[in-house]
Amino acid sequence: MVQNPARRTALADAAIEVLAREGARGLTFRAVDVQAGVPNGTASNYFANRDHLLHQTARHIHHRLVPDPAVLGELLRAPRDRALVAALMHDLIRRITADRAGYLAMLELRLEATRRPDLQAQLTGTIRDDLEANIAYHLDEGFPGDRETVVVLYLAMTGLVLEHLTLPEVLGVDGLAALIDTIVERIVPAA
Repeated sequence: MVQNPARRTALADAAIEVLAREGARGLTFRAVDVQAGVPNGTASNYFANRDHLLHQTARHIHHRLVPDPAVLGELLRAPRDRALVAALMHDLIRRITADRAGYLAMLELRLEATRRPDLQAQLTGTIRDDLEANIAYHLDEGFPGDRETVVVLYLAMTGLVLEHLTLPEVLGVDGLAALIDTIVERIVPAA
């Protein structure tokens, strides 16, 4: 396998774009090469097979959706209360909206995981680990609520993101901020 990290990242970014646009069935080495603007056969030099491409793409999506440390640091200067949780959820929606292709690609990978046990195991582990890390962070940092608060907030925000990115007219985009505030108000207890 070729070891050019910048090229591997460019190919993973291209794979995300292909997944978001064409779905998992359209994710081929050739499609990734075309999207990345590289010679035919390049992606196959970086990924051993299609499963490896799917796994690496999933890992890269999670990397792309990580909060900006500077933005997070600024937000975390506030008191650990419901308002801060709302601010964090607004930042989450901002990041996901800014990387729409990344989240849509993750949705495609989740669907593909229903047909591929190895991918399902990998995604389950990654998403479970992320959720557990978020729960631990919430509790360790003294945010209001408990484990169930974080799980219910995760489920509500996942549903909101799904509607917002796939069928935005169902909820309308004008009231998105108010919906986020309502979700947090109804789920997260007052400090």
